[in-house]
Amino acid sequence: MAWLETLVQEFHEASTWVELAVILASLAMAYLVSRTLARRLNHPESIWLGPTALGGVMFPLLSLVLVYVSTVVVEHFVPVFFLRAAVSVLTSILLMRWTARVLAAAFPNSGLARLVERMFSWFVALVAILWILGLLPQVLKELDGINVAFGKTDITLLTLIRGTLTAGLMLVTTLWISATFERRVLDGMVNDLSMRKVLMNVTRALLVLVGLLFALSAVGVDLTALSVLGGAMGVGLGFGMQKLAANYVSGFVILLERSLRIGDNVRVDGFEGRITDIKTRYTLIRAGNGRESIVPNESIITQRVENLSVADMRFNVTTSIGVGYDSDVAQVRQILADAAKAQKRVLASPEPVAYLANFGTDAIEFSLNFWIGDPAAGVANVKSDVNIALLKGLRDAGIDIPFPQRVIHLEGAACASPDRAGAAPDDARLASRL
Repeated sequence: MAWLETLVQEFHEASTWVELAVILASLAMAYLVSRTLARRLNHPESIWLGPTALGGVMFPLLSLVLVYVSTVVVEHFVPVFFLRAAVSVLTSILLMRWTARVLAAAFPNSGLARLVERMFSWFVALVAILWILGLLPQVLKELDGINVAFGKTDITLLTLIRGTLTAGLMLVTTLWISATFERRVLDGMVNDLSMRKVLMNVTRALLVLVGLLFALSAVGVDLTALSVLGGAMGVGLGFGMQKLAANYVSGFVILLERSLRIGDNVRVDGFEGRITDIKTRYTLIRAGNGRESIVPNESIITQRVENLSVADMRFNVTTSIGVGYDSDVAQVRQILADAAKAQKRVLASPEPVAYLANFGTDAIEFSLNFWIGDPAAGVANVKSDVNIALLKGLRDAGIDIPFPQRVIHLEGAACASPDRAGAAPDDARLASRL
């Protein structure tokens, strides 16, 4: 138990009150600086500042820097114990806070990201405890003596853990860089949602790839071997995953060409709705009744797609009604147009217009066309309001809205003799019922 005796000896030799005073002063100074920056910059979504002075990465980073500098200065005069412990604790807090903030910004609703965050926090806390107790060098030595075989290659468990940790931190760093680039550059320069989406996906993919290559190089993996593996994987993807690759390529083509954009109203294979998101593999289309369709991007590229709002968000709605043949056509057209103009959601331009569509069997059929600018709020509801208004207008004007009528002529009923047991009256009653 030599490590325990060394730990107790360092504790007794330490200048407790001096170290605690230095730690408290460093924390207070870091808090004041973080609070001042948070108030002046006012960026609650920032990873560095956060919603409060203690919620971002800036406070543990400044505390770590101040405590570390104080440790270097104080240990020249007196032995230190609590300052070294504070350095390890603040380092672990900094890593936990930074990882948590970056994962929350990159994957806000991911349960897997929360699991990775908790596992990393436990790992960092365990390393900090071993560091404070002085057991970390012995644990690292034991891990370095355990070999793990991968085919013909033997890798120590320490190298495997170090490589996994390095790769994870590198990926978190690339995610932070991509999130910062999106917030500071893309949000201000690119207004189109589709173009912003493709730039964000390309930036994140490139940064993650570069981060993985740096992580593998830091661990000691020969990157030249990956070129052969990458070629083999490319051939396998080309033959075995043609459909998947076609969907991904089609997704980037859609985003780059901007033939379809997020928010457009489209009709694909009989399904009509509004595009809510364009992924790299599929497109989400949400109908007015709440149903959502997942359409592969290859289908959008290879088949006919009706874009109902290419120029803008205006959406055309049509309703029909029939009136009696003795009605005034001009009056009916005016009543239908006024019924549409009275609704708040109906656009004044293009102006609602009614047409005489057809001469039906029982009525003159009219078609009313009008436009709305917010199809996401519903089409059936505004169409119902227009129908109710035009029905009331026609009734107030005394215009007949006929229902289908049929006349049946019974052959021989008119010439039947009255003295044949009342056959003619019976036939007449039958005709009236029909």
